[in-house]
Amino acid sequence: MDPLHQFHITPIIPLVIGGVDVNFNNAALAMVLACVLISALLIVGTRKRALVPGRLQSLAEILYDFVSNIVRENAGEEARPFFPLVFTIFTFVLFGNMLGMVPYMFTFTSHLIVTFTLAFMVFLFVTVLGFVRHGLHFFAFFMPPGAPIALAPVLVPIEIISYFIRPVSLSVRLFANMMAGHTMLKVFAGFSVMMVASMGGVGYFVAMAPVAINVALVGFELMVAFVQAYVFALLSCLYIRDAIEMH
Repeated sequence: MDPLHQFHITPIIPLVIGGVDVNFNNAALAMVLACVLISALLIVGTRKRALVPGRLQSLAEILYDFVSNIVRENAGEEARPFFPLVFTIFTFVLFGNMLGMVPYMFTFTSHLIVTFTLAFMVFLFVTVLGFVRHGLHFFAFFMPPGAPIALAPVLVPIEIISYFIRPVSLSVRLFANMMAGHTMLKVFAGFSVMMVASMGGVGYFVAMAPVAINVALVGFELMVAFVQAYVFALLSCLYIRDAIEMH
């Protein structure tokens, strides 16, 4: 089977409005499911607010504390009002990555359009925040402090390009890691099936090698799923800090 078939968008409810295809597909279903699971975890987990937390409450509190520490340590105390944004991004990416590890589920974070939309949303928010807080002085962000003014014609274009490339690098990093990892899983799983089909009984023993590799890859992909959500939230915090503190 084609290892890239798992990334195909499949319409579930065909819908065309004004000549525009707005069908509800497997990617949209996975995103809705991620939102439902996140909401259920936070609502159910924090409903009782027990002094001795249960499993769901512990998980909700761990997520809250983890993201709170990311914001405080990387964006500063002034960024605390933006904690809901970072928390939403982190949990959405994390659950999207983890859902993709479930058999027959769709990994929406393996699509560039999804990751770029998230990254562009962060980029747009940070840019607006910078102008709201600093006005036109925000343009000084593109001139490194302490640099000789004579180097401005060289440094300013470099800084502008670096700034506008942020949503691209942020989105491609997540998309590429998730797509590559899931492709590798499918390839090694395919090796196992091919060996059994072509070698008969002996194939069951030979297929244990790619199966063992696949098991290791699953563990690695679970780690990558968490790390990529962390990196996305971390970089978002750093960009927010840039907009607040101007270097």
